[in-house]
Amino acid sequence: MNGHTIIPVWFFVGVLLAIFGALILASGILEWSNPGAVALGELHAPVWWGGLLMVTGVVYVIAFRPRR
Repeated sequence: MNGHTIIPVWFFVGVLLAIFGALILASGILEWSNPGAVALGELHAPVWWGGLLMVTGVVYVIAFRPRR
């Protein structure tokens, strides 16, 4: 069992956060010019939240990556 390493679940959580963050960020960038008729649409919440999720996911991936 010397060649096997356990991959932490937080690594996969980071991958999912980064993927969902990238998708939300992309949708926020696409609707940047026309935010829609929602309250406070000019603040562009999908861009901020998508970026925050993506950065958090990348930090988790780097911190919990499998090492040998």
